Amino acid sequence: MLPTIDAHQHFWELGRFDTSWLETPEHAPIHSSFLPSDLKPLLDEAGIGSSIFVQTQHNVEENRWVLGLAEANDWLAGVVGWVDLASEDCEAQLLEFRDHPKFVGVRHITQDEPDDDFIIRPEVLRGLRVLERHRVPFDLLFYVKHLRHAATLARQLPDLPMVLDHLAKPEIKHQNFQPWRDDLREASRFPNIHCKLSGMVTEAAWNGWTVEDLRPYVDTALECFGPQRLMYGSDWPVCLLAGTYGEVHAALRTLLEQLSPSEQEQIFHHTAREFYGLS
Repeated sequence: MLPTIDAHQHFWELGRFDTSWLETPEHAPIHSSFLPSDLKPLLDEAGIGSSIFVQTQHNVEENRWVLGLAEANDWLAGVVGWVDLASEDCEAQLLEFRDHPKFVGVRHITQDEPDDDFIIRPEVLRGLRVLERHRVPFDLLFYVKHLRHAATLARQLPDLPMVLDHLAKPEIKHQNFQPWRDDLREASRFPNIHCKLSGMVTEAAWNGWTVEDLRPYVDTALECFGPQRLMYGSDWPVCLLAGTYGEVHAALRTLLEQLSPSEQEQIFHHTAREFYGLS
């Protein structure tokens, strides 16, 4: 069996960048530094061969820092960084990183933008066209209220590979399905949209979620995207708010055990490798 790729994890170091979002009582369990030396034993224990870092900062300095970590850790297979999509400097920023062999994508924390329509603003679409021109994938960090924009982006940017992080954060705790299900199905009609099976436990009841709470959401994603456009992500260390690394990984394995070995390999290896162009 091919080694699993964790397509969504983070690092941060207190005092290096802005981590003020961690300074709330609910985030106390993860108000600490999390570095490669903390993640590697967890990957080894779960039998996972490599991972992909995904940005946490709207700051190109984070790109430089984590690319340095990737150079020092062979198992860190890719870095999804950040460039200022709305800036005239977007392309110049991208060109600094584009040719680094481990710079594999870009993300913006769209979910935190005050404007729910931020991602379809003209100046942001201009930046996304820069990514499209250079074939640099884009991670869509949406809440359900933003998911309707995925189809709009796919129509306007048909050659930009995009992936929905965390299934666009459905309301698993309350077992709500609409409008999430309809908007996910509409997004999945476009072949350049993919989806990460990640971030689910923190959308469920942190202290009492079960595998069965997650099942209808995973089943919907399978129905919409099929294994060819789904990939596994732990969302470590954010997942620690609701479960250990091993619990998150084991839950998804259980939810996908009815799939054939080749379909499971697609989700746990091939999709991430192909989407992000991993060597």
